Amino acid sequence: MSTTRRTDEGHGRLGSTLSGVAVALGCVLFLGGFVWGAFVYQPYTVPTGSMTPTIGAGDRVLAQRIDGDDVRRGDVVVFRQKAWGDLPMVKRVAGVGGDRIACCTDGKLTVNGKQIDEPYLPKGTPASTNGIPATTVPEGRLFLLGDERSGSLDSSTHLQDAGQGSVPRSAVKGRVDAVAWPLDGMLDRATGFDDLPGGTSEPGPLRLVLASVVVGAALVLGGAAYGPIAKLARRRTGPAGGAGGGSRSSGTTEAAGVG
Repeated sequence: MSTTRRTDEGHGRLGSTLSGVAVALGCVLFLGGFVWGAFVYQPYTVPTGSMTPTIGAGDRVLAQRIDGDDVRRGDVVVFRQKAWGDLPMVKRVAGVGGDRIACCTDGKLTVNGKQIDEPYLPKGTPASTNGIPATTVPEGRLFLLGDERSGSLDSSTHLQDAGQGSVPRSAVKGRVDAVAWPLDGMLDRATGFDDLPGGTSEPGPLRLVLASVVVGAALVLGGAAYGPIAKLARRRTGPAGGAGGGSRSSGTTEAAGVG
């Protein structure tokens, strides 16, 4: 019986140790994920429907804080340009410095003479309702278009401005990775620009951030639940010894001989 008790106590100590390790590791992953996400990403609320159907009016997006020099064609960016109202705006990068932009050829946007496949546009609509005359994007600047081309106040409507409607790369505040609310998830990559020089961007670390938070929460909950579950299991199992009285001496006494 003593051996069984010692074994149970050893298992209990090991379980408690592993539970503590799980809770500690879970806290590191959970809190670390939140800190990492807060450092890398900035939330924004999109005020208009100029990016529908990709992003709707009032949607909450997560934008990775990046330098404007890291922006590539097809990226959806948050930027702030004084000539456009000096407010945070969200548009898609259609061209970078040196690109020649025009629309439309067979209803499609062309960049450096290549027709761009844009599946993110509203179905059945051309890449521009008013057309875009051939325009060369100045170096160090970006040509930005909304996905809802018919109602977007974007580079196509600012062609008479300085820079031919483009904005400087320094105006970029972040690159949108996902729609956080409603829970639409990660944005699809704009593969139509893949064959152009410079390629397209890879998604940021948002999936890793979320995985860290989820795994951390699971470890904390699992580790914290070990103690109550172990106690309940011990109560149901009961003591190892048998019930009832043990063997006792019969107490019989021999009769004394008489003579």
